[in-house]
Amino acid sequence: MGRPALEVADIFRTHGPAWRARQSGHLSPGQLKVMSAIEQCRTAALGGHALRCNACGHEEISYNSCRNRHCPKCQARAAQRWLEARQADLLPVEYYHVVFTLPEPISAIAYTNKAVLYRLLFDMAAETLTTIAADPKHLGAQIGATLVLHTWGSALTHHPHVHGIVPGGGISADGKRWVACRRGFFLPVRVLSRLFRRRFIEELEKRYRAGQLQFFGEHAPLADAGAFGRWLVPLRRCEWVVYAKRPFAGPEAVLAYLSRYTHRVAISNRRLVAMDENGVSFRWKDYRAKGRTRHKTMTLAADEFMRRFLLHVLPTGFHRIRHYGLLANAGRQQSLATARALLDVPRPEPVDNESAVTPPPTFVCRCCGGAMLVVEIMMRRQPIRAPP
Repeated sequence: MGRPALEVADIFRTHGPAWRARQSGHLSPGQLKVMSAIEQCRTAALGGHALRCNACGHEEISYNSCRNRHCPKCQARAAQRWLEARQADLLPVEYYHVVFTLPEPISAIAYTNKAVLYRLLFDMAAETLTTIAADPKHLGAQIGATLVLHTWGSALTHHPHVHGIVPGGGISADGKRWVACRRGFFLPVRVLSRLFRRRFIEELEKRYRAGQLQFFGEHAPLADAGAFGRWLVPLRRCEWVVYAKRPFAGPEAVLAYLSRYTHRVAISNRRLVAMDENGVSFRWKDYRAKGRTRHKTMTLAADEFMRRFLLHVLPTGFHRIRHYGLLANAGRQQSLATARALLDVPRPEPVDNESAVTPPPTFVCRCCGGAMLVVEIMMRRQPIRAPP
């Protein structure tokens, strides 16, 4: 796959320095670090290696990647490894695609409370699924779920929600049988939505009383307990969006969709159209429209494009992919082995690394397709530091 004509890195390199100067004091260290990493990605600043083709002698230089999880160019192999690992965990049952979305007022305060509210979104979504599934009136089983955080809409706006893929059934309370959901129906969305809303607001109030939330700008009055209580009233009554449907193309399609965003955020370089005096143009999908009119092109000023992109920088160390229930990391292998035994399906064959086919070369010659070897290592540039 060739290099796109326009990349996010090109926008940051062209407009980033002047914008950073104008925004001095308003960008977080994490946002500045992401900008710097994307600007330097695959340039001489990060070093690289000289390559020579064994077959035709073609030579070229390959610069190193920044490997930042927010970079649109990086970690494609990590995403592929994640996809293969999750596909190996699939059981021969129906799977369901679930989505839990925060209402706009909570999304607004989530931007300045990312670590607290994103974690709460994960925990309440997982708790809602496992609680309703364990209820004998619905499924009466312990289920598993893989949840992935998305914080963006197609137009790069701040829109926190979690996507999940969930097996259509689980292990009974006594651990002796597999309980399958009704074909084509997982759990009642209305019940999921009501429980998710109630539990999220309860835990939000706890964190407010514990002083874990911060409010700035137009939300500063919410620091007053009375104002916060009044602010919550309409949120207790409005509909909270929860989606749960069986994907028509199967669980592999959902995993493939999620894998495109597990190791990067916001927008891919393929969606960028142009950068000129009018700003940055990119393709986006308007979900309120129907048919072909859904796919549109939006043009934003370069400053606004960069601002929207950096809305989605995650707190340092925050895990965007989490597994719960039967798929929780601590007991996944044992739980999957039990599920396969109850479903009477064989365990997947382990990969024999010794007898495996020789892996393809890391670097391939663009002229003849032969393997390219590293003939020289170029060290990264040392940052310029002020004297002590």
